Amino acid sequence: MIPADARHAFEEILGNRIRFDVPMSRHTSLRIGGEADATASPKDIGDVEALLRVCHAHDIPHTILGNGFNTLVRDGGIEGVVILTNKLRLLEEGPDDSIRAEAGVSHASVIKFCVEHGLSGLEFGAGIPGTVGGWIAMNAGIGIRETKDVVREIEAVSADGSRRARLGRESLEFSYRSLEGLENGAVIVSALLEVSPGDPAKIQQEVKRLLAARSDTQPLDVPSCGSVFKNPEGDHAGRLIESAGLKGAIEGGAQISPVHANFIANTGGASATDVLRLIRKAQDTVETRSGIRLETEVCIVGRELG
Repeated sequence: MIPADARHAFEEILGNRIRFDVPMSRHTSLRIGGEADATASPKDIGDVEALLRVCHAHDIPHTILGNGFNTLVRDGGIEGVVILTNKLRLLEEGPDDSIRAEAGVSHASVIKFCVEHGLSGLEFGAGIPGTVGGWIAMNAGIGIRETKDVVREIEAVSADGSRRARLGRESLEFSYRSLEGLENGAVIVSALLEVSPGDPAKIQQEVKRLLAARSDTQPLDVPSCGSVFKNPEGDHAGRLIESAGLKGAIEGGAQISPVHANFIANTGGASATDVLRLIRKAQDTVETRSGIRLETEVCIVGRELG
Protein backbone atom coordinates (compact mmCIF):
# COMPACT_ATOMS: atom_id res chain seq x y z
CA MET A 1 0.00 0.00 0.00
CA ILE A 2 1.34 3.40 -1.03
CA PRO A 3 0.51 6.15 1.52
CA ALA A 4 -1.45 9.15 0.27
CA ASP A 5 1.38 11.67 0.64
CA ALA A 6 3.73 9.43 -1.36
CA ARG A 7 1.06 8.96 -4.05
CA HIS A 8 0.80 12.72 -4.38
CA ALA A 9 4.60 13.09 -4.63
CA PHE A 10 4.79 10.39 -7.31
CA GLU A 11 1.96 12.01 -9.30
CA GLU A 12 3.70 15.39 -9.17
CA ILE A 13 6.78 13.84 -10.78
CA LEU A 14 5.20 11.41 -13.23
CA GLY A 15 1.58 12.44 -13.80
CA ASN A 16 -0.27 9.55 -15.40
CA ARG A 17 2.96 7.55 -15.71
CA ILE A 18 2.45 6.34 -12.13
CA ARG A 19 -0.30 3.77 -11.72
CA PHE A 20 -1.53 1.96 -8.64
CA ASP A 21 -2.64 -1.63 -8.01
CA VAL A 22 -1.43 -2.89 -11.39
CA PRO A 23 -1.57 -6.60 -12.37
CA MET A 24 1.98 -7.62 -13.24
CA SER A 25 0.62 -10.03 -15.84
CA ARG A 26 0.49 -6.91 -18.04
CA HIS A 27 4.23 -6.38 -17.71
CA THR A 28 5.84 -9.84 -17.79
CA SER A 29 6.55 -12.02 -20.80
CA LEU A 30 4.94 -15.00 -19.01
CA ARG A 31 1.72 -12.94 -18.64
CA ILE A 32 1.67 -13.98 -14.97
CA GLY A 33 1.79 -12.10 -11.67
CA GLY A 34 -0.31 -10.50 -8.95
CA GLU A 35 -0.73 -6.77 -8.47
CA ALA A 36 2.11 -4.35 -7.78
CA ASP A 37 1.31 -1.57 -5.34
CA ALA A 38 2.42 0.80 -8.09
CA THR A 39 4.20 0.90 -11.43
CA ALA A 40 6.22 3.93 -12.53
CA SER A 41 7.42 4.75 -16.04
CA PRO A 42 10.18 7.40 -15.90
CA LYS A 43 10.79 9.07 -19.25
CA ASP A 44 14.38 10.10 -18.52
CA ILE A 45 17.16 9.74 -15.96
CA GLY A 46 15.99 12.83 -14.07
CA ASP A 47 12.65 11.10 -13.51
CA VAL A 48 14.48 8.03 -12.18
CA GLU A 49 16.39 10.14 -9.67
CA ALA A 50 13.28 11.98 -8.47
CA LEU A 51 11.30 8.75 -8.21
CA LEU A 52 14.00 7.07 -6.13
CA ARG A 53 14.22 10.07 -3.83
CA VAL A 54 10.51 9.77 -3.05
CA CYS A 55 10.81 6.02 -2.49
CA HIS A 56 13.71 6.61 -0.11
CA ALA A 57 11.95 9.42 1.77
CA HIS A 58 8.86 7.27 2.38
CA ASP A 59 10.71 3.96 2.90
CA ILE A 60 8.97 2.38 -0.09
CA PRO A 61 10.78 -0.56 -1.70
CA HIS A 62 11.35 -0.56 -5.45
CA THR A 63 11.81 -3.27 -8.05
CA ILE A 64 13.35 -2.70 -11.48
CA LEU A 65 11.79 -4.20 -14.61
CA GLY A 66 12.45 -3.74 -18.31
CA ASN A 67 10.24 -5.69 -20.69
CA GLY A 68 9.52 -8.37 -18.08
CA PHE A 69 11.55 -11.23 -19.54
CA ASN A 70 13.45 -13.60 -17.25
CA THR A 71 11.05 -12.67 -14.45
CA LEU A 72 8.39 -14.61 -12.58
CA VAL A 73 6.15 -12.52 -10.31
CA ARG A 74 4.47 -14.49 -7.54
CA ASP A 75 0.69 -14.48 -7.32
CA GLY A 76 0.70 -12.11 -4.34
CA GLY A 77 2.16 -9.32 -6.46
CA ILE A 78 4.96 -6.90 -5.56
CA GLU A 79 5.27 -4.58 -2.60
CA GLY A 80 6.14 -0.97 -3.36
CA VAL A 81 6.93 0.55 -6.75
CA VAL A 82 7.93 -1.35 -9.87
CA ILE A 83 10.14 0.94 -11.96
CA LEU A 84 9.54 0.19 -15.65
CA THR A 85 12.60 1.30 -17.55
CA ASN A 86 11.29 0.71 -21.06
CA LYS A 87 10.76 4.43 -21.78
CA LEU A 88 14.52 5.07 -21.41
CA ARG A 89 15.20 4.61 -25.12
CA LEU A 90 18.10 6.84 -26.15
CA LEU A 91 20.30 4.97 -28.63
CA GLU A 92 23.19 6.63 -30.43
CA GLU A 93 26.76 6.15 -31.56
CA GLY A 94 29.22 6.78 -28.73
CA PRO A 95 32.93 7.62 -28.66
CA ASP A 96 35.70 5.36 -29.96
CA ASP A 97 33.75 2.51 -31.56
CA SER A 98 30.86 2.28 -29.12
CA ILE A 99 27.15 2.81 -28.90
CA ARG A 100 25.35 4.45 -26.00
CA ALA A 101 22.10 2.76 -25.10
CA GLU A 102 19.72 3.62 -22.29
CA ALA A 103 18.38 0.79 -20.16
CA GLY A 104 15.02 0.54 -21.87
CA VAL A 105 16.33 0.06 -25.42
CA SER A 106 15.07 -3.28 -26.71
CA HIS A 107 17.26 -6.04 -28.11
CA ALA A 108 15.56 -5.62 -31.48
CA SER A 109 16.38 -1.90 -31.57
CA VAL A 110 20.05 -2.53 -30.72
CA ILE A 111 20.43 -5.10 -33.49
CA LYS A 112 18.55 -2.98 -36.06
CA PHE A 113 20.73 0.06 -35.21
CA CYS A 114 23.93 -1.97 -35.62
CA VAL A 115 22.86 -3.41 -38.97
CA GLU A 116 21.85 0.01 -40.29
CA HIS A 117 25.11 1.64 -39.16
CA GLY A 118 27.46 -1.21 -40.06
CA LEU A 119 28.52 -1.88 -36.46
CA SER A 120 29.68 -5.36 -35.53
CA GLY A 121 30.18 -7.08 -32.18
CA LEU A 122 26.63 -7.35 -30.85
CA GLU A 123 25.26 -9.91 -33.28
CA PHE A 124 25.16 -12.50 -30.49
CA GLY A 125 22.26 -10.52 -28.98
CA ALA A 126 19.97 -11.26 -31.92
CA GLY A 127 16.85 -12.79 -30.44
CA ILE A 128 17.94 -12.55 -26.80
CA PRO A 129 14.79 -10.96 -25.39
CA GLY A 130 14.53 -7.97 -23.11
CA THR A 131 16.27 -4.62 -22.85
CA VAL A 132 19.82 -3.36 -22.41
CA GLY A 133 19.34 -2.94 -18.66
CA GLY A 134 18.23 -6.54 -18.34
CA TRP A 135 21.05 -7.77 -20.55
CA ILE A 136 23.55 -6.14 -18.22
CA ALA A 137 21.92 -7.19 -14.95
CA MET A 138 21.73 -10.82 -16.14
CA ASN A 139 24.94 -10.86 -18.21
CA ALA A 140 22.85 -12.22 -21.05
CA GLY A 141 24.54 -14.14 -23.82
CA ILE A 142 25.09 -17.32 -25.74
CA GLY A 143 27.89 -19.85 -25.54
CA ILE A 144 30.43 -17.84 -27.49
CA ARG A 145 29.78 -14.36 -26.10
CA GLU A 146 28.13 -12.58 -23.18
CA THR A 147 27.20 -9.00 -22.36
CA LYS A 148 30.29 -8.65 -20.14
CA ASP A 149 32.42 -9.00 -23.28
CA VAL A 150 30.99 -5.83 -24.83
CA VAL A 151 30.22 -3.52 -21.88
CA ARG A 152 32.68 -0.64 -21.65
CA GLU A 153 30.88 1.20 -18.86
CA ILE A 154 27.50 1.53 -17.24
CA GLU A 155 25.73 4.52 -15.73
CA ALA A 156 23.70 3.86 -12.58
CA VAL A 157 21.63 5.93 -10.15
CA SER A 158 22.04 5.19 -6.44
CA ALA A 159 19.17 3.55 -4.58
CA ASP A 160 18.26 6.79 -2.80
CA GLY A 161 18.34 8.85 -6.02
CA SER A 162 21.10 11.15 -4.78
CA ARG A 163 23.99 10.13 -7.06
CA ARG A 164 24.85 9.07 -10.58
CA ALA A 165 27.96 7.02 -11.21
CA ARG A 166 29.75 5.77 -14.30
CA LEU A 167 31.38 2.39 -13.69
CA GLY A 168 33.98 0.99 -16.07
CA ARG A 169 34.16 -2.67 -17.00
CA GLU A 170 37.10 -3.20 -14.66
CA SER A 171 34.93 -2.37 -11.64
CA LEU A 172 32.01 -4.58 -12.65
CA GLU A 173 31.77 -8.12 -11.26
CA PHE A 174 30.14 -10.18 -13.99
CA SER A 175 29.61 -13.91 -13.68
CA TYR A 176 27.39 -16.46 -15.40
CA ARG A 177 23.97 -14.79 -15.69
CA SER A 178 24.62 -12.19 -13.01
CA LEU A 179 26.21 -8.87 -12.16
CA GLU A 180 27.43 -8.33 -8.62
CA GLY A 181 28.96 -5.32 -6.93
CA LEU A 182 26.33 -2.66 -7.61
CA GLU A 183 24.78 -0.97 -4.60
CA ASN A 184 21.63 -2.84 -3.62
CA GLY A 185 18.70 -1.06 -5.28
CA ALA A 186 20.80 0.98 -7.70
CA VAL A 187 19.20 1.43 -11.12
CA ILE A 188 21.19 0.89 -14.31
CA VAL A 189 20.13 3.69 -16.66
CA SER A 190 22.55 3.43 -19.61
CA ALA A 191 25.62 1.71 -20.97
CA LEU A 192 28.42 2.10 -23.48
CA LEU A 193 28.73 -1.06 -25.57
CA GLU A 194 31.80 -1.80 -27.68
CA VAL A 195 31.38 -2.28 -31.42
CA SER A 196 33.60 -2.19 -34.48
CA PRO A 197 33.01 -1.17 -38.09
CA GLY A 198 31.69 -4.03 -40.18
CA ASP A 199 29.98 -4.97 -43.42
CA PRO A 200 26.22 -4.44 -42.97
CA ALA A 201 25.44 -7.38 -45.26
CA LYS A 202 27.61 -9.76 -43.21
CA ILE A 203 26.18 -8.44 -39.94
CA GLN A 204 22.65 -8.96 -41.27
CA GLN A 205 23.54 -12.48 -42.43
CA GLU A 206 24.80 -13.47 -38.98
CA VAL A 207 21.73 -11.94 -37.31
CA LYS A 208 19.44 -13.93 -39.61
CA ARG A 209 21.36 -17.12 -38.85
CA LEU A 210 21.01 -16.66 -35.10
CA LEU A 211 17.34 -15.73 -35.32
CA ALA A 212 16.63 -18.80 -37.44
CA ALA A 213 18.45 -21.03 -34.94
CA ARG A 214 16.33 -19.64 -32.10
CA SER A 215 13.13 -20.08 -34.08
CA ASP A 216 13.99 -23.72 -34.77
CA THR A 217 14.85 -24.64 -31.18
CA GLN A 218 12.80 -22.42 -28.85
CA PRO A 219 9.04 -21.97 -28.22
CA LEU A 220 8.73 -18.41 -29.45
CA ASP A 221 4.98 -18.59 -30.18
CA VAL A 222 3.80 -18.93 -26.57
CA PRO A 223 4.33 -16.76 -23.46
CA SER A 224 7.46 -17.79 -21.57
CA CYS A 225 10.20 -16.15 -19.52
CA GLY A 226 13.09 -17.53 -21.56
CA SER A 227 15.48 -20.06 -20.04
CA VAL A 228 14.28 -21.12 -16.58
CA PHE A 229 17.49 -22.75 -15.30
CA LYS A 230 21.17 -22.01 -15.59
CA ASN A 231 23.17 -24.61 -17.46
CA PRO A 232 25.30 -26.61 -15.02
CA GLU A 233 28.97 -26.72 -15.90
CA GLY A 234 29.59 -29.12 -18.75
CA ASP A 235 25.92 -29.87 -19.37
CA HIS A 236 22.62 -28.32 -20.38
CA ALA A 237 19.58 -27.89 -18.18
CA GLY A 238 17.21 -28.70 -21.03
CA ARG A 239 18.95 -32.02 -21.71
CA LEU A 240 18.80 -32.99 -18.03
CA ILE A 241 15.10 -32.14 -17.77
CA GLU A 242 14.30 -34.02 -20.97
CA SER A 243 16.33 -37.04 -19.78
CA ALA A 244 14.30 -36.99 -16.57
CA GLY A 245 11.14 -37.51 -18.65
CA LEU A 246 9.63 -34.09 -17.93
CA LYS A 247 9.45 -32.57 -21.40
CA GLY A 248 5.80 -31.60 -21.86
CA ALA A 249 4.94 -31.96 -18.14
CA ILE A 250 1.94 -29.87 -17.08
CA GLU A 251 0.84 -28.12 -13.89
CA GLY A 252 -2.41 -26.18 -14.30
CA GLY A 253 -1.91 -23.77 -17.19
CA ALA A 254 1.89 -24.11 -17.22
CA GLN A 255 3.90 -26.60 -19.27
CA ILE A 256 7.54 -27.57 -19.62
CA SER A 257 7.85 -26.86 -23.30
CA PRO A 258 7.76 -29.84 -25.67
CA VAL A 259 10.05 -27.78 -27.95
CA HIS A 260 12.80 -27.00 -25.41
CA ALA A 261 12.71 -28.43 -21.89
CA ASN A 262 14.44 -25.41 -20.31
CA PHE A 263 11.40 -23.27 -21.11
CA ILE A 264 8.13 -23.17 -19.20
CA ALA A 265 5.20 -21.84 -21.19
CA ASN A 266 1.93 -20.28 -20.12
CA THR A 267 -0.52 -22.32 -22.19
CA GLY A 268 -3.45 -20.26 -20.92
CA GLY A 269 -4.43 -19.05 -17.47
CA ALA A 270 -1.28 -20.25 -15.73
CA SER A 271 -0.47 -18.92 -12.28
CA ALA A 272 2.91 -18.34 -10.72
CA THR A 273 2.12 -21.24 -8.40
CA ASP A 274 1.76 -23.53 -11.44
CA VAL A 275 5.16 -22.43 -12.73
CA LEU A 276 6.82 -22.79 -9.33
CA ARG A 277 5.47 -26.33 -9.00
CA LEU A 278 7.05 -27.24 -12.35
CA ILE A 279 10.32 -25.61 -11.29
CA ARG A 280 10.43 -27.66 -8.09
CA LYS A 281 9.43 -30.83 -9.94
CA ALA A 282 12.25 -30.33 -12.44
CA GLN A 283 14.79 -29.60 -9.69
CA ASP A 284 13.76 -32.58 -7.56
CA THR A 285 13.50 -35.08 -10.40
CA VAL A 286 16.77 -34.07 -12.05
CA GLU A 287 18.57 -34.17 -8.70
CA THR A 288 17.21 -37.65 -7.95
CA ARG A 289 18.29 -38.98 -11.34
CA SER A 290 21.60 -37.17 -11.84
CA GLY A 291 22.66 -35.71 -8.50
CA ILE A 292 22.60 -32.22 -10.03
CA ARG A 293 20.43 -29.54 -8.41
CA LEU A 294 19.39 -27.11 -11.11
CA GLU A 295 19.72 -23.44 -10.21
CA THR A 296 17.09 -21.01 -11.48
CA GLU A 297 18.08 -18.38 -14.01
CA VAL A 298 14.64 -16.74 -13.95
CA CYS A 299 14.31 -14.05 -11.27
CA ILE A 300 11.48 -14.94 -8.89
CA VAL A 301 10.08 -11.85 -7.18
CA GLY A 302 7.08 -10.74 -5.17
CA ARG A 303 4.83 -11.86 -2.35
CA GLU A 304 3.32 -15.24 -1.66
CA LEU A 305 -0.43 -15.22 -2.18
CA GLY A 306 -2.29 -14.75 1.08
